[in-house]
Amino acid sequence: MNISDKIKLIFHILRWRLTWSKRNLDYLPAEGVDTRKFTTARTAATFIPDGATVFSSGFAGNARCSVFFWAIRELFQKSGHPRNLTWINVGAQGGRGKVPGTVEELGLPGLMKYYITGHTETTKAQLHLAEAGKLELHVLPQGIMTHILEAQGRGESFIRSEVGVDTFIDPRTGRGSPVTQPATFQLVQPDGNMLRYTMPVPDFVLINAPYADRDGNIYFHHASSLSENIPAATAARANGGKVFVTVSGIIPKDENRISMPGETVDHIVVHPYNEQTASVRQKRYWPMFTPGSAVDFEKAGANLKFINTFLKITPVRDATDDALTRMAAELFAAEVPKGSMLNIGVGYPEEVARHLVLQGLGRDLLFTTEAGSYGGLPVPGIFFGSALAPEKLISSAEMFRLYEHELGAAVLGFLQVDGRGNVNASKRGPRLADYVGPGGLPDIACGARTVIFVGSWQANARFGIADNCLRILQPGKPKFVKQVDEVTFSAQEALRQGKKVFYVTNVGIFRLVPEGLMLIKTVPGIDIRRDILDAASARILLPPDEKVAVADVSVMNGKGFRLAWPLKSGVSPVGT
Repeated sequence: MNISDKIKLIFHILRWRLTWSKRNLDYLPAEGVDTRKFTTARTAATFIPDGATVFSSGFAGNARCSVFFWAIRELFQKSGHPRNLTWINVGAQGGRGKVPGTVEELGLPGLMKYYITGHTETTKAQLHLAEAGKLELHVLPQGIMTHILEAQGRGESFIRSEVGVDTFIDPRTGRGSPVTQPATFQLVQPDGNMLRYTMPVPDFVLINAPYADRDGNIYFHHASSLSENIPAATAARANGGKVFVTVSGIIPKDENRISMPGETVDHIVVHPYNEQTASVRQKRYWPMFTPGSAVDFEKAGANLKFINTFLKITPVRDATDDALTRMAAELFAAEVPKGSMLNIGVGYPEEVARHLVLQGLGRDLLFTTEAGSYGGLPVPGIFFGSALAPEKLISSAEMFRLYEHELGAAVLGFLQVDGRGNVNASKRGPRLADYVGPGGLPDIACGARTVIFVGSWQANARFGIADNCLRILQPGKPKFVKQVDEVTFSAQEALRQGKKVFYVTNVGIFRLVPEGLMLIKTVPGIDIRRDILDAASARILLPPDEKVAVADVSVMNGKGFRLAWPLKSGVSPVGT
C-alpha cells in the first residue's frame, strides 16, 4: 500500500469514528410519500407494545438496524415503554460495549425480558444483564434459527434436525437453549435420533435495506448482505406480525429490481445515515461488496486488512502463526477436493484462506459466508459476513440449506478440544459475560464433509522459531483437556456421519479416529512426549507404528512453500 492510500483509509476511519452515532430519529422525506407507509423512527418505536416479540435482521456490521435500536432505547428511557420484550436475532449484532448503534442499545434493565440469539459474545450489555439475573438468555444454532423462520412463514411451528445432537444444545447431553437458570421455557426437545426446535413467532420484524421507492417497494441491490430479511418478513406477515424497514433513501421505481413488494411492508423509515456495512455509508456504498463488481483482490484485501489492523480488530500475526496456518493450508490442499464449497471461520481460519488464495488455489474453490455471500472472497474483521465480489447474495436461510448437502469443507476455530475429539467453541470461561454462543458452527460442522479446526496449542503461551524449529518459550493453559467445558461439536456424531475431522495446532496435526485423537504430524523442534503427550490432559493416541510425520522446513519459514492440488484431486459438486 502506498502512503496516499493509507491516508485515505485513515481519513475514512476517522470520519466514521467522529460520526458513528450520528442520527436523526425525526427524519421524514419532505414530500411525495404516503405518510401512512413512511414514518419517522421515533414514531415507529411507539408502535411496539410491552411484551412484544421483536426480530432484528442484519449480520455483524452489515445492514445494522441502528435507527430502530436508538429510537426504541430513547422511548424506553423517556417513558419506560416498550418493556419486557422478547428479542430475537440470528447473527452477532453487538458492538462489544464499544460501538454505538448495535443491539446493545437495548441492553437496559426492563426493556428486554428474553433474548434469543445464535451469537452472544459481542452483546456485552445483554450478557451483563443476564449475569445480574435481569435477562433470560437463550441460544440456538444460527442455521436452525433461519430455518425456523422459514417454517413459521409456512404456518409451521417447529423443525426437526440432526444439528446439535449430542452437544450442549441437546437436552439429553446438555442444557438445551437456556443459558441462564432457572429458565421459563425450553426451545429444544429430543425427537427420536433428532432434535425438535421451536422459537417465538415475531410480532415485529426490523430490517435495514438500501432503498425504497415512493410506492413503498424495497430494494436490496448495493447491499453487502441479505441475512434473514425475507424469511423473517415472511414469518411475521404469515402470523399477523408487522414489518418495519429502514432505508438510506428513496429511488425511482424499477420493477426489475424490486426485492420486497410494498404490500409486504407495513412501515418504512428513511434514515440517510444508514450503513451498507460498518464504517461505510449506504449512500457511499463500496461496490466491491456487491455482486458483479470488478475488484483488484490483492489491493482490496490489503486495504481491508489495514483498516482492521488500524482499529486493532485483526490480531497481529507472528512467524509462529504463519507456520501454523501454512500447515493448515497444506493439510487443506491434501484433504479437500478441488471445486469444493467452503465456509471459513474467524481468526486463524481467515489466515488459512489467505494462504490458499495467495498460492492460487482460491480460484478453484467456492467461498461462502453464513450471512449469504456466495462466491467471491470472504472478508474479515468489522466487515465479516460480507465478501469481495460475490457471485450473488442469498438469504442466510438459503445458504444454510446449501450447507446441509453441498458444503465440502469448513475451517473453524476452537477454544478447547478433549480426548474424544469434542470441541468447545461456545464457552470461553466461567463468567457469563464472556459467553460466546454456538453461532453457526453446529450447522456448518454438521453439513461439511471435512472439518478442519485451527487454533493455538495452549492459551496465552509464547512460541518462537529458531533454526527453523518451534520453541515453546512459555507454556500456557492447556486447550487439549480431559473434558471440554461445553460440547459445541460432537466427535461421536461426526464419526457416525463419516466426516473427516482434523485439529491443527502450533505443535502438530491431530486426526479424529474412532478411538479418539491421533497425532499424525508434528513440527520440527517438538518433542512428542514432553511437549504434547505430557503437556495435555487429553488422551492423545499415536499411530500403530508410532511413526509421526514431521512438517517440512518450508512450513516453518515460508521459503519455497508451495501449495498444489493432488494430481487426482476430485471435484465436489457445487450448488447454484
